[in-house]
Amino acid sequence: MQVKIIAHPNSKKPRIEEDLLGTLHVYVGSPPLEGRANKETRDSLAKHFNIPRSGVILLSGQKT
Repeated sequence: MQVKIIAHPNSKKPRIEEDLLGTLHVYVGSPPLEGRANKETRDSLAKHFNIPRSGVILLSGQKT
């Protein structure tokens, strides 16, 4: 399954929300440094979909 997500690093309250177009907005507390926000995003999605973290692959995105 492939879904479109938008990650929001440095969020005060970690959560996942879906907009009207089906895009998942993943709010994580980690900063976008050294892959920390990506790791937390993967962890959050794995928990949300009840799958192992190894089952979540981020195909593209911005890196700092």
